[in-house]
Amino acid sequence: MVSARRSFEGSMPVAALQRLCSALAGSEGEVEYRLDFGRDSLGTDYVDVRAQAPLTMICQRTLEPFVLPVTVDSRLGLIRKERDEAGLPPGCEPLLVAEDGRLHPADVIEDELLLALPLVPVNPDSSLPDALMNDGEPEQDEVQRRENNPFAVLRELKK
Repeated sequence: MVSARRSFEGSMPVAALQRLCSALAGSEGEVEYRLDFGRDSLGTDYVDVRAQAPLTMICQRTLEPFVLPVTVDSRLGLIRKERDEAGLPPGCEPLLVAEDGRLHPADVIEDELLLALPLVPVNPDSSLPDALMNDGEPEQDEVQRRENNPFAVLRELKK
């Protein structure tokens, strides 16, 4: 595939990616992908991975499910031994290939999507409920802050 500079594109259901589904709140949607194989001017074999998918996650602020559009665009240098990683050009992530040279495209796409997931997913359209934001009267909060302030005594001495 590298020598022939092959490209593959298509779509697959999110439900087909079991490891990814275990990190999600739902398995709806399709992953659109494109894989481009090639060799750069330095002789490094690579695969460019591009994928887009709407992934259902749980917002850690509101604990409600939301759809997060995830986009992956990365270049992976194909290496056979870990020590070959040092020879990869900057911006090229290593991808360890089996000795027989076989590569499972679905696994590569799934790995890249897993790496693109946020550590703490938060829906950008969410906000905390008003009950949590205003659990007390604003005037009472200000009075309590003034009373609990360790410098309140100094303020009184200054007057």
